[in-house]
Amino acid sequence: MRVLHVGAHRQAGQWLTDTMAGVSATEFDLEQVIGVAAAAARLRDEVFDALLISHEPVVLDAVELIEGLRASGCEDSLIVLGAASEAEMSRVCHQAGADVYLCLNTTTTATLLWTTARAVERHRLLRDNRRMLHAERQRLEQEHQEAERLLAEQRMLISDLESLGPRASQLATRGQPVSVALDLPANLVAHYRDLLRAYVIMGSGNLTAEMHPLAELLASAGVTARQTMLLHLQAIEELVRGLGNRSARHVMTRADLLVLEVMMHLAEGYRRRSLDQEPPPGQQWLPGFKTAQLAS
Repeated sequence: MRVLHVGAHRQAGQWLTDTMAGVSATEFDLEQVIGVAAAAARLRDEVFDALLISHEPVVLDAVELIEGLRASGCEDSLIVLGAASEAEMSRVCHQAGADVYLCLNTTTTATLLWTTARAVERHRLLRDNRRMLHAERQRLEQEHQEAERLLAEQRMLISDLESLGPRASQLATRGQPVSVALDLPANLVAHYRDLLRAYVIMGSGNLTAEMHPLAELLASAGVTARQTMLLHLQAIEELVRGLGNRSARHVMTRADLLVLEVMMHLAEGYRRRSLDQEPPPGQQWLPGFKTAQLAS
């Protein structure tokens, strides 16, 4: 550990130097500076794992120094050493931003080493956690941007469809969500929205019983595949907007599976209706036989 000791005079750090000289089992690189100005200059040039600050109220106020260091963005471990009791100074030092206060009259070398090492490890964990949180926020932002891009591409695929009318085409071309509530019953829109939420949670195969009735409902209402796709886009847009800082990748993956399954059921429903409307097959006349029958 690289440790900087900030004292008011040379004698203040001599005890610490002598103590650390007898420690052979621990990597403890100690450097000393005198006064606040020297400490600030050293911190500009070097990086330390921890700062040991001698608290001498008349000459060097460790509380004021710590408040200034924290205000300037210092994230190092700050440990205060003083003659006052820990019961008297611990709360004040913690409120200022120090990690711990140690009374020199009761602190042993082992306690100092252990306390310093623990404070250094704590700040390392905090820095690692901040980095992970920052990386996670960036990942979530990228996922949401990717989801918006995919939705925009899907809207563009149906933006030039004549069956949806000029108003819907204009909205889709501008990249705005196209409302299908004017074309489809509100209860159908709400039902699909609830089905999408359930599908995202439960996944494929768990809602098979729901797919066939939905496809029959859409087919009986004459809903086209394009209208179904717009219904899906409106539902997924509302769901993605409500995610906040949660992941969008899982939602988009499950939503793509849902619309594929719905389209397959819808196509099968229209195929069955087409077959039901075709006339039953009958016996065809052989070539020339019908003409001969009419002549006779």
